Amino acid sequence: MSLIIVIGIGLILTAIFHFIGVYAGAKKVVWIMLVLMWAGSINIAMSEVKPSGYTYIEKIKGQDAVVDAMIKEAMPKMSLYELLRIKQKVAQLHPKK
Repeated sequence: MSLIIVIGIGLILTAIFHFIGVYAGAKKVVWIMLVLMWAGSINIAMSEVKPSGYTYIEKIKGQDAVVDAMIKEAMPKMSLYELLRIKQKVAQLHPKK
């Protein structure tokens, strides 16, 4: 799933929660919840990966020039989003049989 699709789904869910809040008369509570939800999800996506993620990167390093370029661009501190992009690219280039 690409990032644009995930953001699109998030925006649709935000609109749905907004209209539920308007209907229930709890607009402020719903918007506070939505802001906290978006801030938390962005924080998780941009946080650094665990050491096991770096061992995976070392394992796939050298298999493909495109993946190596993505790894070099993401280093020295790799975010979770960058790791997921690299994993997706590896899956595209080397599909399991």
